[in-house]
Amino acid sequence: MTGRPLRVGVLGVGSLGFHHARILREIPGTVMAGVFDASPERTAQVAAELGVHGFASQDELLRAVDAAVVAVPTTHHAEVALAALDAGVHLLIEKPIASTLEEANRIVRRAAEGGLIVATGHVERFNSALRACEQHLEGPQFIESHRLAPFGPRGTDVAVVLDLMIHDIDLVLGLVRRPVESVDAVGVGVLSANVDIANARFVFEGGVVANVTASRVSLERMRKVRFFQRSGYISLDLAKGTGEFLRLRKGATLPEGEFNPLSLLSIVERIELAGDGAEPLRAELEAWVAAVLGEGPLVVSGEDGRDALAVALRVMDRIEHHAAASQPA
Repeated sequence: MTGRPLRVGVLGVGSLGFHHARILREIPGTVMAGVFDASPERTAQVAAELGVHGFASQDELLRAVDAAVVAVPTTHHAEVALAALDAGVHLLIEKPIASTLEEANRIVRRAAEGGLIVATGHVERFNSALRACEQHLEGPQFIESHRLAPFGPRGTDVAVVLDLMIHDIDLVLGLVRRPVESVDAVGVGVLSANVDIANARFVFEGGVVANVTASRVSLERMRKVRFFQRSGYISLDLAKGTGEFLRLRKGATLPEGEFNPLSLLSIVERIELAGDGAEPLRAELEAWVAAVLGEGPLVVSGEDGRDALAVALRVMDRIEHHAAASQPA
């Protein structure tokens, strides 16, 4: 970069794109050039509410920025991202990076050819509870996650696997860092034309197992993940940014005689895990800006987004296979 502030913009200012724009106004080292949405009314509304410029076209925004967030519907990610890369613009593309693996590969290749930064918006990587537990993670052998949400129209253009589950797929891939040997999954559509609730089981090279559930037809919200390892058990509430680590006290031995819960408390140590309270989306955007400016690592790359998409598509394939096999003869 030249030393001047990084000119940033947001393409697509629906519910999530709005918050990207809100935060980008406040990040040091940047200047908010403005926003564009396919709906002129939405562009004008967000521009007025946030006090930023509303561009009349996508091309006009791309000519005015060095870097942009792509927060349009998933089905348009590749089209918008490739146009931005052709314009020499660094990107943060909301998850999933694209609708298909072919599209994701095109984005990754185009960025590499142009020497441009592409980050993928897997915001849970920046959850403060996850960061608080990292020092206690010691090769978990079983990982379990539940991501549940009430039904809403946002995101239903894709299956819940690509809308919600992909967050946890990315988390697991980022922690295990080994190839996925096998995938089994089941899912059903309940309120939309796509799969609304799904469960997947992954077995990684080396034997690590992950069980991941996602639903957008729940009566409650839940974002929890648990890690089981030889040194203990970690439970995180990603929505609250808190958690706990239960482990055997150093030097403790199992008591003789009848065992009861009080005996358990005498040998098990509970370590409270609490994040710093930082807004994950802000942390994500700050890390992306630092990477574009050459002042920090790229935490979640385009390649990471492509890998998460590849596994998510394997889940979809197994769901379709299971559904076909379950049909009556």
